[in-house]
Amino acid sequence: MKRFASMALAAAVPFAAAAATTPVVMLWAPERISSDRFESHPAFDPRNGDLYFVRSSPKFEGWRIFASRCGASGWSEPVSAAFAGDGVEADPWFTADGSRLYFISSRTTDGIKRKGMDLWQVDRDANGHWGEPQRLPEPVNSSGNEWFPRLARDGWLYFGSDRPGGLGRTDIWRAREQNGRWTVENAGAALNTAADEYEPLPSPDGKTMILMAGDGLYRSERTAAGWSKRVKLPAQVNVNGSEIGAAFSPSGRTLLFARDTKGPRSGELFVWHIAGNEAWPRACPVLAKRSR
Repeated sequence: MKRFASMALAAAVPFAAAAATTPVVMLWAPERISSDRFESHPAFDPRNGDLYFVRSSPKFEGWRIFASRCGASGWSEPVSAAFAGDGVEADPWFTADGSRLYFISSRTTDGIKRKGMDLWQVDRDANGHWGEPQRLPEPVNSSGNEWFPRLARDGWLYFGSDRPGGLGRTDIWRAREQNGRWTVENAGAALNTAADEYEPLPSPDGKTMILMAGDGLYRSERTAAGWSKRVKLPAQVNVNGSEIGAAFSPSGRTLLFARDTKGPRSGELFVWHIAGNEAWPRACPVLAKRSR
């Protein structure tokens, strides 16, 4: 019990520090990444720092995964991910060693063009070559839609789904594979409500959960009894309830997320230094000089 109590205290430190000051959330709009389309769901490649992200229409339709590399002249012109398929695709996320990337897709499988979103994974070898993407099996995928697969440090794969059997219209679920068999369970009432929860983001140390619900971003802390009752993030983060696609820095002390600005630039990326002012995302030689 003492060990879990100390874990919960450590997890709360960045947010406790943030609570003592007014959160400062800044636009992160590098040239060639920011556009008049909707940018969201950033994921940095832990091997080489490449940025993978979702670009869609200003109305957040037609999702596609793009990749860009930081070079001498700044971020390169984004190109479709090497593993891209047909259909819509989104929510990229790397494992810590960069050997695997999870994402969602409606691509054709076994000659069947799918209408819903499923969870997929693609592995990469030591030479940087991507393999053939694999759809995760049932019961991880379902007859409904799945979103935002994120692997926690303890081995549970968290994701959102509108499958039957949840507490609300859409819920946070989790899955774990052991000896070739998958266990899937609802993440519980501390995270889920009778309304909508879509995107779960465990922190790198596994002690904090950021989740996107129908009205913005929330956090929960890991305790001896499981996840604590969720708490909504400050108003400086949740400006209009459209905040989505969050990503932690490797230290867990900074959060990068997207927001619909409701203006000509539509979806843009924003950064919140929860504790301290770490240099993340890293500077790239050419950054856009745009006012917030």
